[in-house]
Amino acid sequence: MATIVAFHAHPDDEVLLTGGTLARAAAEGHRVVVVVATDGVMGEVPAGGSVRMAELRESAAVLGAHRVVHLGYADSGHGALLYPDPPDRMRFVRADTGEAAGRLAAILREEGADVLLGYDRNGGYGHRDHVKVHQVGRRAAALAGTPRLLEATIPREVVERLVGLVRLARIPFRHDPQALSSAFSPRSAITHRVDARRYARQKRAALAAHRTPVSGTGRSAAAFRAVIRLPVPLFALLLGREWFVDAAADADGSGGGPRRPIESITD
Repeated sequence: MATIVAFHAHPDDEVLLTGGTLARAAAEGHRVVVVVATDGVMGEVPAGGSVRMAELRESAAVLGAHRVVHLGYADSGHGALLYPDPPDRMRFVRADTGEAAGRLAAILREEGADVLLGYDRNGGYGHRDHVKVHQVGRRAAALAGTPRLLEATIPREVVERLVGLVRLARIPFRHDPQALSSAFSPRSAITHRVDARRYARQKRAALAAHRTPVSGTGRSAAAFRAVIRLPVPLFALLLGREWFVDAAADADGSGGGPRRPIESITD
């Protein structure tokens, strides 16, 4: 059995990008550890603790994860304006990459990790914290000598098709077609494909555990609610497959390397 450490930027990312993979790995007997760089909170954490972290622990339990760790950073936000650090911790994007990688590497060594899951070099859709996860994940894997680093992504071609299905289902979703053309990874770069459709119900329940983003008033919250209400077969169609790029095959950024998708990230 293997130990898989999934490194994510914010609570709820663990479900959206790797939830099915983690549920499947846990069901197959592997040890699953979820590490988040940030607690998903923009300001100072209340005295009672972070609600987002409590939701993450609930989500992780639904997926079958054995441990949840927060690296100690604050959410950097998304958009042109980068706010000052809150008084109790630094925003992740401002953290020294080597220092953050050292924190993650310590967890990898402690767990004896066989696989680290990170993000592709585009940080998916380009969120500054997601790009930082890519940078920190690569450095940490090298520091800890982790045998395999797989970077979560979605084939751009699939994203375009998903956008079409989402619009057809009348789920509120705002996107920039030009930005989409350079987001995530081309299909030719994908090295691992995981079929997690059998775990769609579990993944949907884990997503529903993130009540804070789901209960908001913006378009993103409305999209969350619509996705959670989808029948399981349709949810599985939209979110039942997950993709990864092997960092060893993408060392030079060319996306070169073998193109044989495999069904298990532990193979």
